Amino acid sequence: MTEHGHVAWPPAPITTERLVLRESEARDRPVFIELSASPEVGTYVGGARPRDELERVVPEVPGRRPGLFVVELDGAMIGFLQLLDRRDAQRRGHVRPEGGEAELGYLFLPRAWGHGYAAEACAAALGRLAGALPGEPVVLTTQTANDRSMRLAAKLGFTEVERFEEYGAEQWFGVWSPAAAAG
Repeated sequence: MTEHGHVAWPPAPITTERLVLRESEARDRPVFIELSASPEVGTYVGGARPRDELERVVPEVPGRRPGLFVVELDGAMIGFLQLLDRRDAQRRGHVRPEGGEAELGYLFLPRAWGHGYAAEACAAALGRLAGALPGEPVVLTTQTANDRSMRLAAKLGFTEVERFEEYGAEQWFGVWSPAAAAG
């Protein structure tokens, strides 16, 4: 796997017009559980998990890993995004022969959908990554059936590389590059 370069973690919070992107805290645990137990959120990511199982397995401070940002609105978590995970070389979809590209992923509570929060949060995180790792391409995979995610990918400036079948559904695979986004 390719290293992440020199990205300090945890980072200083990222503040946008409406949101704060920050490291996870113990107070976020109920929302992590809610996201994973939600049938609406789970529609395109393998389904909801049983709440009782999540209560047992989710750590006291969930999501404490490099690249994971809690997205907060008015002091409350509304979702999270992950940006420093590296795409496994064994999976389909790459822009480098050796794989290991930074991959963007995100989950937001249904009540936060349709307000532009995901676009605002992802754009801010991509901007931070572009500053920390200049020239680093970022990839995104979503089911083609996920209209909201497809629109978000286009709005953020991801361009389609390919489509393929994975997890029993057609996947859209795209790439974002800081140079292309700036131009």
